[in-house]
Amino acid sequence: MGCAELAMIMQDSPKSDPKTTHIGLLLFDGFSNHCVANVIEPLRAANTLSGRTYYSWRYVTTDGAGVESSSGLRILPEVALSDMRGDVLMVAPSYGFRALCRPDVIRSLRAAATRFDQVAGLDTGSWLLAEAGLLDGYRATIHPEEITTLAEHFPKVSVEQDRYVIDGNRITCSGAMAAFDLSLHMVLRDGGAKLALEVEQLFVTRDATTTPAEPVLGRSKVVRAAIAIMNQHLETPVSIAQISSQLSCTQRRLEAAFKDETGITPQHVYRRQRLVLARRLAQSTRLPMAEIAVRSGYQDASAMARAFRSEFGLTPSQARHLAQS
Repeated sequence: MGCAELAMIMQDSPKSDPKTTHIGLLLFDGFSNHCVANVIEPLRAANTLSGRTYYSWRYVTTDGAGVESSSGLRILPEVALSDMRGDVLMVAPSYGFRALCRPDVIRSLRAAATRFDQVAGLDTGSWLLAEAGLLDGYRATIHPEEITTLAEHFPKVSVEQDRYVIDGNRITCSGAMAAFDLSLHMVLRDGGAKLALEVEQLFVTRDATTTPAEPVLGRSKVVRAAIAIMNQHLETPVSIAQISSQLSCTQRRLEAAFKDETGITPQHVYRRQRLVLARRLAQSTRLPMAEIAVRSGYQDASAMARAFRSEFGLTPSQARHLAQS
């Protein structure tokens, strides 16, 4: 049985028939590999982990010619911008963006905005959108080094210093790391909190046996801090009351923040994080189930197996067998 079949068995029951978001990623010479990878890889992971095609993407350029990244990676686009329409156009110029404010580029962006439901400026892509008049009357952000200059040059744009800003059909983000946050937001919106948490854990965990780093999921500080504490205590779980105490807030306030931001309780998020770790260990290592249980914060393999079956619909042993078959 392949990875896609395994994913179908183990998915979380998000949208029963999710609409695929079709993305055009507009690249220019000097684009940032880091930014492109940070926006696309979480979306690719969401598709893989869920067994559903939430996102599809095509690399495009204004004229259909190849482009080269700042580090020398050559990309041959699938189509010219004029020949594509879709849900989201992501504009990713990065270095040398001011030189791209040419009439032909501006005309292409204005025309493309009529063929896409949303237009997004990644990193310095916000400048090109502003130059084309596509951010007039919208809230927007840009790379921190260009915040003041953007506000001075484009008074019709309400410039904010934030990681990313979504204002109606305009999206802007402040750099490569913010692009990752933006993609996680999309996964949270389309696939739900469970899938978003799993995608995040996949990228912030160095390997199958280490503790995840500080999370980026969660716009509020209290939710981010709580998830960070959970990730630090997967093997030795602490209570939600203890987490609340560490954050100097009440358990009720913490539960309300999670419910508002993720739609599920902190107890569910915490259990899910531990079980995702157990699933990863079952699939990618030969550790005994008793050892996996301990590393996932369970007293014994039977308790872990019951929780695992409740969450994923099969036992850890079955997950291992399917992953290896």
